[in-house]
Amino acid sequence: MTDIALAAPAAERSARPAARVSHARKSYGSVGAGADGGPDAVVHALDDVTVDFPAGAFTAIMGPSGSGKSTLMHCVAGLDTLTSGQAFVGDTDLASLSDKQRTILRRDRLGFVFQAFNLLPTLTAEENICLPADLAGRTLDRDWFDTVVTTLRLGDRLGHRPAQLSGGQQQRVAVARALASRPEVVFGDEPTGALDSRTSTELLRFLRTAVDDLGQTVVMVTHDPVAASYADRVVFLADGRVVDGLEAPTRDSVLETMKRLGE
Repeated sequence: MTDIALAAPAAERSARPAARVSHARKSYGSVGAGADGGPDAVVHALDDVTVDFPAGAFTAIMGPSGSGKSTLMHCVAGLDTLTSGQAFVGDTDLASLSDKQRTILRRDRLGFVFQAFNLLPTLTAEENICLPADLAGRTLDRDWFDTVVTTLRLGDRLGHRPAQLSGGQQQRVAVARALASRPEVVFGDEPTGALDSRTSTELLRFLRTAVDDLGQTVVMVTHDPVAASYADRVVFLADGRVVDGLEAPTRDSVLETMKRLGE
């Protein structure tokens, strides 16, 4: 299978990418660490991956289990480090940052939505949503806060603590927290995984609106062709490599590509 270096679509190439990786490699284990003294313990999660994530665009990352899609997101978001190659957020080379500086970058410039909600149990929903901005010493735009809360149907839950919320409500709080400070990039790892179909649709529409109307950049790992169809493009990984890409994806075109790639 031929490797692909996936740049931004032609119409977007003049814009600075919000994030990118170049010749990214990520390996786990070490040569000679296997049971027989051989290289079997080395796993190449990313193998020479080059991809841009354009500013103001919605990119979905897809691939079978073990393809490297979550590893790619973690490395470009500064949650993990590359074995070799480069990862950038804007013009910032993540390899040039200390652990503390990467933590500050994630807090101040990025938003995250994971399947694990990571809400603080002693804080209310509103306090959890506002926490990143509070830690960064920033004042939230209350009009934007109200828009996010209303869209995600959290208005009557702001005073509740996580234990008083359903799983879907907790996920919506996590999404609101990621969006509330208008980060440079929102990274989502299966953000609709714990939501019912109605809330999933509303969330995806909101992410689409945030990109179209507000210039938000979204990078989402998903296995769901319907979720991927909300993106501007889909990047497909297999065995740690970029193997295909789709522009203006539809559910059917995503399914067809997945079938062709043998997923």
